[in-house]
Amino acid sequence: MSDLRKKWITGPLLKLIKKVLPPISETEREAMEAGEVWWDAELLSGKPRWEELLGMGPPKLSEEEQAFLEGPVEELCSMIDDWQIIFEDRDLPDELWEFLKKERFFGIIIPKEYGGLGFSPTAHAEIVTKISTRSTTVGVTVMVPNSLGPGELLMAHGTEEQKDYYLPRLADGRELPCFGLTSDEAGSDAASMTDHGIVCYGEYKGEKTLGMRVNWHKRYITLAPVATILGLAFKLYDPDHLLGDEEELGITVALVPTDTEGVTIGQRHLPAMQAFQNGPNWGKDVFIPMEWIIGGQENVGRGWHMLMSALAAGRGISLPSLSTGGAKMAARLTGAYARVREQFGIPIGKFEGVQRRLAEIAGIAYVLDSAHKTTTRALDEGLKPAVVSAIMKAHATFGLREAINDAMDIHAGKAIMDGPLNYLGNVYRAVPVAITVEGANILTRSLMIFGQGAIRCHPYLLDEMLAAEHEDTKEGVSQLDELLPKHAWFQIKTLARGFFHGWTVGIFASSPRGVGHAAKYYRQLNRYSAILTLATEISLMSLGGELKRKELISARLGDVLSQLYLLSCTLKRFKDDGSPKEDRPLLEFAMRAGLHKIEVSLLEVYQNFPRRFLGQVMHFLTMPWGHSVHTASDRQARACAELLMEPSETRDRLTRGVYLGNPGDGVDIVEQAFNKVCATQKARDKMKKGGIRQLNGDAIEKAREKGLISEEEAEKLHETSEAVHLAIQVDHFDHLSPCEDKAKHGE
Repeated sequence: MSDLRKKWITGPLLKLIKKVLPPISETEREAMEAGEVWWDAELLSGKPRWEELLGMGPPKLSEEEQAFLEGPVEELCSMIDDWQIIFEDRDLPDELWEFLKKERFFGIIIPKEYGGLGFSPTAHAEIVTKISTRSTTVGVTVMVPNSLGPGELLMAHGTEEQKDYYLPRLADGRELPCFGLTSDEAGSDAASMTDHGIVCYGEYKGEKTLGMRVNWHKRYITLAPVATILGLAFKLYDPDHLLGDEEELGITVALVPTDTEGVTIGQRHLPAMQAFQNGPNWGKDVFIPMEWIIGGQENVGRGWHMLMSALAAGRGISLPSLSTGGAKMAARLTGAYARVREQFGIPIGKFEGVQRRLAEIAGIAYVLDSAHKTTTRALDEGLKPAVVSAIMKAHATFGLREAINDAMDIHAGKAIMDGPLNYLGNVYRAVPVAITVEGANILTRSLMIFGQGAIRCHPYLLDEMLAAEHEDTKEGVSQLDELLPKHAWFQIKTLARGFFHGWTVGIFASSPRGVGHAAKYYRQLNRYSAILTLATEISLMSLGGELKRKELISARLGDVLSQLYLLSCTLKRFKDDGSPKEDRPLLEFAMRAGLHKIEVSLLEVYQNFPRRFLGQVMHFLTMPWGHSVHTASDRQARACAELLMEPSETRDRLTRGVYLGNPGDGVDIVEQAFNKVCATQKARDKMKKGGIRQLNGDAIEKAREKGLISEEEAEKLHETSEAVHLAIQVDHFDHLSPCEDKAKHGE
């Protein structure tokens, strides 16, 4: 019976799979094999096991890590003058560079035995987040050596000799690293990299040595202008077969001192009005001995795998940390400004249009902080979730853009006039940088998240694809024959679950125990997990390799997976915080916004599906009633906005880690004005009851004379009035070149 099935059913199916599904290139295979699946696989199973996520508990810092945050990180932030760095010096001052080296900020992830701090991913993320609330330039300068770069690659793949020599020097700043991956014409397509090396003999330390003659041209390389050691990715060829029979050996990664003969460090790029060091570099016939390959000669051709493995973790920390810090800063300071800035005698935060924007900022900050914490918690456990890291990079930077745009709208002229008092402008200018680096978001969203996620997370598909590529057809048929019944049963369960939860709008979906008020949202996520799994099965089976070219379909399905992940993290964070009733407005707003995005994405998939009949079938099976979840109501938005405009534990919890400025700078001035306005609100209310709505010296004296307020209240209101006046000021300059002149902070 088995032989007949293989001959008449499995065999023909194997041929069909070979035709329908595209072959997996070597770079694609290595990208999919790098990292691990985690909660993303649960979400694409159709029935996520919540105990696995919720059982992890909240992230925690060790006493040493907390002390570093409260000590050196706080001191570093107090030393930063972002206006001076960006507009005057275009670089970090010498004392900052020396402080970063002395306190081992470049060795956050390097183990203690090599002289580094040996901190956890959570600590790494919290450090970068806090610094980024003070300066994106300094945040990037710290994050790059601790993210994708020589340090991480050496720890994972270096020889003992390489580790012993380089890691202590990287940890204490004797060596400053950069990593050269991006080529002029290849961009994010490493397979098209033109940088190349030829295996040959050359002279090294006065002796004939086996190595490589390498030529390259890299650009957009952060820290390149100041780097002493260059991590270099290039394609290696062996035309003379000095290493073996293969001629094309693949992408290889080596460490090259920047003072090596033939290496040229170019002049600086100036990325979007930021001042972090970034620039091009070239190599002309540079001889590199085999011992400079990270991991030695045995790692020839393994560079892409090494890079993807490092990226699977690092991409979940660096830019998500910067984005989370920016969103939390926007939430705290925009709420404060909306409280102290008045129009028509009332705070602008009381206008409904402004309230909606405030709620959007608060919701984004809550979701990003939740996902950031959950992702680094997984990294603490040693996981390297590649798809989750891609989700975090893309959607954290997307979220930052939305939050900063809303913050700019609310601040209006306060945010568009440059000067030391403007705390939003530099973050606003940094957003395009964050969105385009470490994998441009368009590519990540359109091809990577769902393209890799659907295959990596599927319980059988990758094995089926590998079976179809098996050179031994008989063995491939045997492998497929074992997989097909399991896959068929999976499809039956997926169809039943997606249909049932779609028609019953998730009412009967399960939820974990002990989640109380949030149970309805767990049920909705279970519902859409089942629907996404069903839509994935139909898309993969009907489109096959064509799905790779239908980037917008892939992007929308990836958006569903991304929102499921972000909202899962939000629910986990709410539970980890003890499910505080005061935080419910944040949860309600964030969950409704995310669920609505899921529905919009699914409906757009159905409407634009290349097989129109199947699109209609999926619509009928999974969303027959159309939209069932709407965005937050005006009442819910108002409650969310109010949380940003009143001192509370919820506000502090949401914005924890934001550096609140040095005395007299823009952040501190607004924060102090906010505190004074809130503290004197009762006296203001007395004035308003007496018909005096303005807050200025004359109005305060008039209220005092009429007996509406006491002498003590009048004195405090005068202080408040002065603080508000300072908070709404913008800088102005004597001449057109602010880089040459000191700013005047309003009069």
